[in-house]
Amino acid sequence: MSEAAFTTEMGMALGILVVSYVLIFTELMHRAYAALLGAVAMVMLGGWAGFYSQEAALVSIDGNTMFLLMAMMLLVALLRPTGAFEYLGIRLAKLARGRPRLLLFYLCAAVSVLSMFLDNVTTVIIFAPLTVLVTRILNLNPAPFLIAEAMMSNIGGAATLVGDPPNIMIGSAGGIDFLRFLAHMGPMILPVWIVTLVLLLFLFRRELRPVDAAAVMDLDEGKAITDRRDLIRIVSVLLGVVALFFVHHTLHWYPAFVSLIGLAVGLAWLRPDPEKLMTKVEWSVLLFFAALFVLVGGVEASGLLHLIGAQLAAFAREPGHLLATAMLLMWVAAILSALVDNIPFTVTMIPIVAALEQQGVNVTPLWWALALGVGLGGNGTHIGATANVICIAEAERARHPEARITPARWLKAGLPVMLASLLMASGVFGLFFERFS
Repeated sequence: MSEAAFTTEMGMALGILVVSYVLIFTELMHRAYAALLGAVAMVMLGGWAGFYSQEAALVSIDGNTMFLLMAMMLLVALLRPTGAFEYLGIRLAKLARGRPRLLLFYLCAAVSVLSMFLDNVTTVIIFAPLTVLVTRILNLNPAPFLIAEAMMSNIGGAATLVGDPPNIMIGSAGGIDFLRFLAHMGPMILPVWIVTLVLLLFLFRRELRPVDAAAVMDLDEGKAITDRRDLIRIVSVLLGVVALFFVHHTLHWYPAFVSLIGLAVGLAWLRPDPEKLMTKVEWSVLLFFAALFVLVGGVEASGLLHLIGAQLAAFAREPGHLLATAMLLMWVAAILSALVDNIPFTVTMIPIVAALEQQGVNVTPLWWALALGVGLGGNGTHIGATANVICIAEAERARHPEARITPARWLKAGLPVMLASLLMASGVFGLFFERFS
């Protein structure tokens, strides 16, 4: 397929993607149904046009993400009946003392730090139900807290080699180890984190007014624990999973495999009712992601992502264009990551950037620019990152009259956050460009 021209196949794939996104963003039907409809259309049209087969569609589904989500959902479901979330919820509510802004800061700081060392999806799966409980205790709308947590987990995950799957791919391709990645990305992410927190506090200022926490201070969190034996068991399993997450890359284990190890041990140890346990899985979320992977896989197979990458590469070859190319790559990666999964774009860009190195181009700043773009761009839309969809699903379960997070509601916060964080990252990147080169 030509790398230099927009083809009919690209137009077909782009058309299906646009129609699917219109259905998802306008909520004319549930996002899972809209994505599934688009995925089926993509496979049928791709098969007819010869650029996307059923086999390729199945391969495009990221099994690591799917099994990680399912396993962590089930592990959290095992923890729920023990009263652990109620205990932590009361403790957090007391710590905040009725000040929602302080609560938002605590939650954002916690998910950001954990997302630097764990998969940000895992962090959000654990914190989202806890957040709903805390806000219920304080009689607050959970939506602002869930949106903030998802965004901060994405930003925190962008700081380290293991915080986000694209970072692992970039580090592997660029020969970047954990400490070098942190030393370069950490100083850029810190001001982005601060700016984002300030902006979120401003955007949600009307929903973060102090509440009367007098009744909360009288609650006894010790009485929240309903099953101490099972609590000890499942917490032991979760701590083991977390420990393995820290070293999974050195063991060459996928995060999904680590979570499945924990799930297998937890199920064998606690032996819950399988029928009841399976009802706790967010199957609509899993269906949505599977369909979205197929949808985006079709766009990738059409050559559209490769065309975008090739155009960037051509620009980079021009003398004196390195800084401009890095900035352009960062913003293009961010915009595409807000619209499609960031993994296919990262996979597409890695060989293109590596090829530029063979042609004598200094690609070091391009690796950092790519990592920043795919890490920060996911905050732009409600489907831009897996963590976003998890928090939206949890908000739907919260049963709060104002908790529902619509695409429009996310965009009102997501677009300003994405633009502000990219502007800050661009400023720091440009100012210290020699260091990043």
